[in-house]
Amino acid sequence: MIRVTGVRKIYSAGKVSIEALRDISFAIQAQEFLAIMGPSGSGKSTLMNILGCLDRPTAGTYELEGMEVSRLGDNERARIRNTKIGFVFQNYNLLPRMSALKNAELPLIYSGMSGPERRQRAEAALEAVGLGDRLDHRPSELSGGEQQRVAIARALVNRPSLILADEPTGNLDSKSGEEILCLFERLNREGVTLVLVTHDASISARAARVLHLHDGMLVGDERRGSGD
Repeated sequence: MIRVTGVRKIYSAGKVSIEALRDISFAIQAQEFLAIMGPSGSGKSTLMNILGCLDRPTAGTYELEGMEVSRLGDNERARIRNTKIGFVFQNYNLLPRMSALKNAELPLIYSGMSGPERRQRAEAALEAVGLGDRLDHRPSELSGGEQQRVAIARALVNRPSLILADEPTGNLDSKSGEEILCLFERLNREGVTLVLVTHDASISARAARVLHLHDGMLVGDERRGSGD
């Protein structure tokens, strides 16, 4: 599903160049649950931004479902983000004046879907994450765990083949974090490919495979549960 080959990312600040990713190569199969782990500054978020078509590599290639996406134009990459990829962030990124339902509908508005179909799809996504009775609640009326569930519903509403989650439990208490991780595991069992960025070993332990980054380099590729 994903193939990253020789990817480098260099940021320039004046006369100083910072190499955030150094010759990264790996592949991800469809329906995998993979965690990307490393300390702060290891390149995790930079790699996530490239996988999510939010940024381009300086060198190397990134293929998503057989398409080399890293060199596409902005409009085409935006279309891929909206149709093939669902994003879940640490800070939820919900619009505070909108209900849970309206927040979940947003990707469908951008894709031009009609109102009745949007509502039906958003309601189904919220039902799937256990928030069928919270459709009209605004973020301020929801707990942190519930807000993250709305964010996951929003990520699911376009039925993407890939979900990218960046420290999705970072702002949650342990009980809410456990509920979100169980939800991710269920979605993965249902066929969603899941890539989760974390610095927490107890969270990465839930994944079937863990990529370890350090100083922009891929220093480990650990598979679990297969006897390896």
